[in-house]
This record gives sequence, structure tokens and C-alpha cells, in this order.
Amino acid sequence: MKKNICVFCGASLGQDIEYQTAAKQLGKLIASQNRRLIYGGGNKGLMGVIANEVLENGGEVIGIIPEALVKAETAHHGITQLQVVNDMHARKARMAELADGFIAMPGGSGTLEEIFEVWTGAQIGYHEKPVALLNVKLFWQPMLQFLNHAVNEGFIRQSFYNTLIVSDSPSHLLQTMDQYIPKDLNRWIKR
Repeated sequence: MKKNICVFCGASLGQDIEYQTAAKQLGKLIASQNRRLIYGGGNKGLMGVIANEVLENGGEVIGIIPEALVKAETAHHGITQLQVVNDMHARKARMAELADGFIAMPGGSGTLEEIFEVWTGAQIGYHEKPVALLNVKLFWQPMLQFLNHAVNEGFIRQSFYNTLIVSDSPSHLLQTMDQYIPKDLNRWIKR
């Protein structure tokens, strides 16, 4: 069975070519490993880069995009399947439904919101899918430092923090996600 990898990433390219290089590496791996890309359906920024790379390497791409963004002419009409939904809430729900795992590449507030929602969903018990950060150029390091601070201050459990997969290597990230075993987080037990 083909695994669906949901990638959250920016509609911008970022300041460094390394972000695009990483998106291409991940896209090529997704296609070569017979996985399917689930993403936000855009044709701009890192979203467009990864979708095009998967397609160029013979892979399948399913994009989920809100109607308002189709009207704004940001939809990628050259992908395998473009699903148009009513709003951002429906987009995230559909992406989560289709995905077997989640990766956040560098991105802005939308990427942050998407990855935190699915990571929190794992904590609450809505799903048992791996959640990962592709740490290109140590992009996620300041956030990881903050999350460690939240652990030290008693707002995030160490066992939950440890479920977050982090790597700067696309191949290592996918391999680790394949080996992911959901843990019993004792979600509702007091410390």
C-alpha cells in the first residue's frame, strides 16, 4: 500500500537556496520510494518546488486547497489531483485524513499552525501518525529550544516532546517515520 506523506511548507522560497534543495530532495525521495505527496495544493514557493519534483520523478501529488486560494490563482493545476475545499479548516481536516505521516519543512505561520495542530492531535489521541520536522539549516532550532523551555517549565511532557521526529536529512526523516511506533503517552494521567 502506498504511504501518503503530508508535507506542510511555505508558499515562499525563503532566503537561501538550501530550502529549495531540501524540498527537491524530499520530493524525489517521496516519488522514488513509491509514496504519495499530500500538500496544500499551491504552485508557489516550497509548495510548488516539492510538488513539481514529485511529479518530475513519476510520483503522485494530491493537493488540498481552499476555494479562495484557487480564485487568487495560486492553485497548482498540473498535479495528479487537486481537491478544492471550502476553507482552511476543511483543508487541514482533509490533509490529516489522507496522511499516514506529517512533515513540516521551513515555512511561516500557516506551516506552524498546521504542524502544531497535528502534533497536538497525536497528544490528545486523535491519531497515532508520526509528526516530523525537516530541520533545514537548523530552521527549527529556535522553536525546539522554546519547546524544551516549555518542557522544563512543566507545560509539555518530556514523553510527548520525544514523539517529535527531527532531522536535517530527508532520507533519515522518512526512515525514522517508517519505524515510528506510537507510544502510550498516559494522556490523561496527572504527573
